[in-house]
Amino acid sequence: MLDDLKMIHDRDKEDALGVAEKQWMQLQYVYDVELPTFRDITNIVVGGMGGSAFPAVFLRSWPGTDVPLEVVRDYDLPAYVDEFTLFISSSYSGNTEETLSALHEAEARDAQIVVLAAGGKLAEYATEKGYPLFTIPGGIQPRMSSFYFLAALVQLFEAAGLVPEGSTAELSETGDWLKDQVTAWRPDVVTTKNDAKQLAQELMGKSVVVYSGPKLFPAANKWKICTNENAKTIAWVNQYPEFNHNEFIGWSSHPVDKPYAVIEIRSNLEHERIQKRFIVSERLLSGLRPAPHVVVPLGDSLLKQLVWTSNYSDFTSLYLALLNGLDPTPVDLVEKLKVELNK
Repeated sequence: MLDDLKMIHDRDKEDALGVAEKQWMQLQYVYDVELPTFRDITNIVVGGMGGSAFPAVFLRSWPGTDVPLEVVRDYDLPAYVDEFTLFISSSYSGNTEETLSALHEAEARDAQIVVLAAGGKLAEYATEKGYPLFTIPGGIQPRMSSFYFLAALVQLFEAAGLVPEGSTAELSETGDWLKDQVTAWRPDVVTTKNDAKQLAQELMGKSVVVYSGPKLFPAANKWKICTNENAKTIAWVNQYPEFNHNEFIGWSSHPVDKPYAVIEIRSNLEHERIQKRFIVSERLLSGLRPAPHVVVPLGDSLLKQLVWTSNYSDFTSLYLALLNGLDPTPVDLVEKLKVELNK
């Protein structure tokens, strides 16, 4: 079925697969933003939701920041936010109400503010107030623009001296590497040779549970997001070693019927004890849960493994949407929610 290119074209009306194939280019996008001379920065807070928050989660894993970084998916900010906080307001649409609320609170605390948006109220407000604005290219879904946000944050943080020098260059070089990797998942690659199509078939009709270690957790979280929004399929995410302290037991009994598909992202870059936990947990849970679909990330660096796994999740979830008989792009229920909240 997934080798029927006409079916793919008919269902994927906005060419989400084409967008996924070109995401490597987002890693190389260069922003022209005049940045102020920042005061001392003792912490970073990113206010964002969904796909607009994912890049900040990514940055905590790679390349890491020289000061604490927290992602706030809420209307309110932590009590510690003050004039030494770099607050980044991140929203693709620019109309995310939680993000706008957090921005106004950051202003009241005299935080140092930078804005990432493709338009909307947030971009207008940034222009009005003179805040540095990274204008994200528009025209696609927020979840498919994550690498644009990642490039913006890396360029911002490197300019501010918050990440290692050369991080922007590494991101761009990794884009060239990813360009070659994604060809294996293209629609014109037949299912027998296409891991993304094969995995989508295995996931069909099941709720998806994604596990990883801490280093690859951003990609695991992306997999959950994409499964939810592209395939319109329920999905959950968790990470080792926390898994072994609660959820591990949850698999041992009820519900007896487990209509789930388990994906485990096993990276050779995780702590050796994390790697052992995957193996031991699989053995102990044999017969108690579905056997995991093991994803071994490609790449000789953490950055490569993160972007490879993230892009793999895009293709797999898009193929799952097509198997579900759906156009992967629209998120109509989210739009209805916004209408209802504004009544």
